Amino acid sequence: MSNLFCSSIGRKLLMSLSGLFLIIFLIVHLSINLLLLVPDNGEAFNVAANFMALPVIKFGLQPVLALGFIVHIAYGAILTAQNNKARGNSKYASGNKTKEVMWASKNMFVLGITVFAFLAVHLVDYWVPLQITHGAQEITIGGVTMHDTYGLVKETLQNPLKVALYIIGSLGLAIHLTHGFWSAFQTLGASNSIWRKRWTVIGTVFAWVVSLGFCVIAITMFLS
Repeated sequence: MSNLFCSSIGRKLLMSLSGLFLIIFLIVHLSINLLLLVPDNGEAFNVAANFMALPVIKFGLQPVLALGFIVHIAYGAILTAQNNKARGNSKYASGNKTKEVMWASKNMFVLGITVFAFLAVHLVDYWVPLQITHGAQEITIGGVTMHDTYGLVKETLQNPLKVALYIIGSLGLAIHLTHGFWSAFQTLGASNSIWRKRWTVIGTVFAWVVSLGFCVIAITMFLS
């Protein structure tokens, strides 16, 4: 088993599995964040955020999620280095001048760095004050005292620079997913000449729905 994950195929398999796992996370994350748009002064979002802070999730699912990110980022860097080494001096001629190759597939590492930077900003803005410094205000809803996560998000997104960064990060995520989505299914053997096109369409729609969803949230919170 260890030999499998040290091989190129095994690394691609881990990249695909971790990527699909993170896609599930994106769906959940966007679903919760859409509650920010509910006109109830943040009550629904705060309740959902408080549920996600329960010990079973904080100490159970969060470490698994962190591991998913680490595996995906680490193996993405390894595979990129291997591909560049294999191409040698011909890496630009073999990829960047090939019209049939999607732009995203030729720039996955750069897009990955963009998404990683977006993730880092996100952690500093929200995870650190909520989990480490406890700098967020508290609020009581239904007799339960919890962090006012809604207030923290709204305060952060009153900064136009932060809104711009979130929009750029979301767009980078969309382009990253347009290649990563179908590529994951192809690596897992769930693709052929017919399904390759279908996965591409499904992945593109999914990528831009998620990206625009996050953009709409950031812009709405800025304007509210």
